[in-house]
Amino acid sequence: MQGDMTAELPGMPSLGEGWLQSYIAKAGTADALRGDVGRGAKWWQALFEGIGRMTEGRLDLLQQRMARQVQELGTAFRLPGEERERPWPVSAMPLLIGEDDWEIIAAGVAQRAELLERLLDDIFGDQEMVGSGALPAALITGSRAYWRSQVGVKPGGYRLHIYAADLGRDPSGEWRVLDDHVRAPVGAGYALENRLAATRLMGALQTRLHVERLAPFFSAFREGLSAVCRRSEPRIGLLTPGRYNQSYAEQAHLARYLGFLLVEGSDLAVREDGLFVRTIEGLKRIDALWRRIDSRLLDPLAFDATSAIGVPGLMDAMAAGQAVIANAPGAGVVESTAIAAFLPALARRLMGEDLLLPNIATWWCGQDGPRSQVEARLDELLIAPAFSEAPVGLPRGRPAIAANMTGAERAALLADMRRRPMDYVAMEDVHLSTTPAVLDGQLVPRPFTVRVFAARDGEGRWTVMPGGFARIGDVSDARVTVMGEGAFSADVCVVGSKSVEPVSLLPQKVPIRRNPGTLTSRAADNLFWLGRYLERGEATLRLIRATLGGSIVADGGAALFPLTLDRLGTMLISSGAVVPEEHEDEEEDEDAPENSHGAIHDLRELAQLALDGDGPASVATLMRYARNIASGTRDRLSADVWRLVDAPLPKATSADAEATLARAVDLQERFSALAGLAAENMGRTAGWRFHDMGRRIERAMWGCRQVRSFGGADASADDLTTLLDLCDSQISYRARYLAGLALEPVRDLVALDPYNPRSIAFQVERISNHLQNLPALRDDGMSEPHEMIFYRIESALRTATAETMDGTMMLSLENMLSELSNAISTRFFLQGNEGFRMAGMTLA
Repeated sequence: MQGDMTAELPGMPSLGEGWLQSYIAKAGTADALRGDVGRGAKWWQALFEGIGRMTEGRLDLLQQRMARQVQELGTAFRLPGEERERPWPVSAMPLLIGEDDWEIIAAGVAQRAELLERLLDDIFGDQEMVGSGALPAALITGSRAYWRSQVGVKPGGYRLHIYAADLGRDPSGEWRVLDDHVRAPVGAGYALENRLAATRLMGALQTRLHVERLAPFFSAFREGLSAVCRRSEPRIGLLTPGRYNQSYAEQAHLARYLGFLLVEGSDLAVREDGLFVRTIEGLKRIDALWRRIDSRLLDPLAFDATSAIGVPGLMDAMAAGQAVIANAPGAGVVESTAIAAFLPALARRLMGEDLLLPNIATWWCGQDGPRSQVEARLDELLIAPAFSEAPVGLPRGRPAIAANMTGAERAALLADMRRRPMDYVAMEDVHLSTTPAVLDGQLVPRPFTVRVFAARDGEGRWTVMPGGFARIGDVSDARVTVMGEGAFSADVCVVGSKSVEPVSLLPQKVPIRRNPGTLTSRAADNLFWLGRYLERGEATLRLIRATLGGSIVADGGAALFPLTLDRLGTMLISSGAVVPEEHEDEEEDEDAPENSHGAIHDLRELAQLALDGDGPASVATLMRYARNIASGTRDRLSADVWRLVDAPLPKATSADAEATLARAVDLQERFSALAGLAAENMGRTAGWRFHDMGRRIERAMWGCRQVRSFGGADASADDLTTLLDLCDSQISYRARYLAGLALEPVRDLVALDPYNPRSIAFQVERISNHLQNLPALRDDGMSEPHEMIFYRIESALRTATAETMDGTMMLSLENMLSELSNAISTRFFLQGNEGFRMAGMTLA
């Protein structure tokens, strides 16, 4: 029926044409779609026709589907001051730009990138532009991004390897540069993820529109960085400030896509002017870094001594030509808003060319003539800080129009402009063109800016990403260029007249290799403890289920024996899942029957606290730990794993035991899914070994505690039943032993049976396999400390019998497993600088 409702009547416009006409009728003359259609472009109509067929005329469905794609990809960002990430906001309606317009944009962006490269070479080299007066010295020395120590330093390759520009389209249709980004350009990963989401949503529609692909740009960037390294097959890292950075999710995605190591400052070390990454195999040479941290924080020995996220000696490695830094420290000096006022003249001086893409008209107030013009036109210009610091007259640090200020604010601005004019610039208040966006199921015009990226390829030439990402806001001026409340992004597609050949990130011929790659010590640490916390959470859920399942008389049958229930409660407390609160003595109800439901009520409360409480091993706490660890290892986890770890706990619908039990069952299914993803989807690399080893150590330790609590000499039938339930071995035991429950057979099954995947012996066998396949530092054939501890564990289990497995032995075995965990941490994970002094460590 719905198809009949959307069917076209003879002589009536199609759905796409109807949308197009309706939108043009309400869009202003500055709209990009209206301008394209006015020039005879057909791509917008083709887009609308395809969307109409895809959604049967319901634009709200289109946006919902886009939101699902973004969620599945795990695209996210974080606003300043917020702990949790937000889903990356993406419009389902892309911005389409014709290939003719794009040729002009691409040429202008590449020209601008080369101009800034030459300007930086001059600033940190001969300084002819300053010496000749073409560039005021105050614009250089007044910038916090200028580092005098970099004058005369020749970086490996180039000062700029990647560049980004924010572009705006004014009402006349002319594209202008709003901002330059050279320190650590952000957003290439978001452009890629926008395209991935749009491709999943649009499918063949993009092919019919002849949309240029993004993969060649990323391939060229990777080749460009590799080409300036000294080795033919270099190791390249993406240097991140860490998981609390606003764009950490984007950085993890880029590292995974490009095949770069995602590293933090603590992962790196400089030795004899060489840059190395700390791995489970020792120090490994790293040839280039794509930095996403500010120059000031890069090297505490060269810049800010208080930096805790930098790499001491990194500048020595760069100066010695042993490490390439993209982009070079100090590049941010040309990001100053005031520099734009001098770029047209500098382009003619340094390149002999006029700028292909004009700036917004800009006046630096540090010169008398421009300052007089600004004061005369104050009410019609946008006043902005010249540098990154907020001047006194603009305390919020954001551009403002004097006409919108109060009398006191305007007076303060003028006074400070006359006192420190070099701190201010004035810009033309440019209004932006609009583009279609889907809001509340309707097509509406919204202002936009576009971030475009350029990178050097293998021959050192600039290549421009055919597209980028648009930022869409509610206010039609150039101040809406930051992602925040009310803003969202859109894919930018360059549409051509000819079909686009299918390409991928990989070159046509790649030599086959089975080397799984480099595993940093930090990543190994994270994967190991992620495994431990997930296994610990699953064990706690089993305790909760046993506690509630044994406390609820659902069919009128008898509950578990009180002593067994007491042991379950004691284990919840001793494991750290519950921190009991001290209550004042309450008066007893004389009318209450003896052995009433008071004890059961206490167990229900314990189970709820173990699920939602603040105990160090409650499920809520463990999931928080797991999420924190997983967020720092995003480049090594699939989107499915991250989505399960990041998902909130099921909300409590009531306080009764049945509801708590249902939530525990739901959560256990989630933990099982995570275990299944690790078992079936993770490559059998060293990373998987550490993750699985963490699980095995944790499961073995819990097995020791469970046997100690429920498998003692005085164990009852309820105790043994609970032990089998906790070890998920009930079916195995019933199939093997028809005579009923007996202590020694239960002990043997859950502790010593090498064929039971839940037994202690099975875990130890798996740990043995992992340790044998991990790299050794010694070349003398002697065992390392963690291996010797393991041999003791293995020997104790091999010589044990079901009869000798008493509480003392279980406690001793648990302590040795804890000792093994600590020894593995000392050997393989980051321990200050201790790892650099280990005997036998080689540099490669």
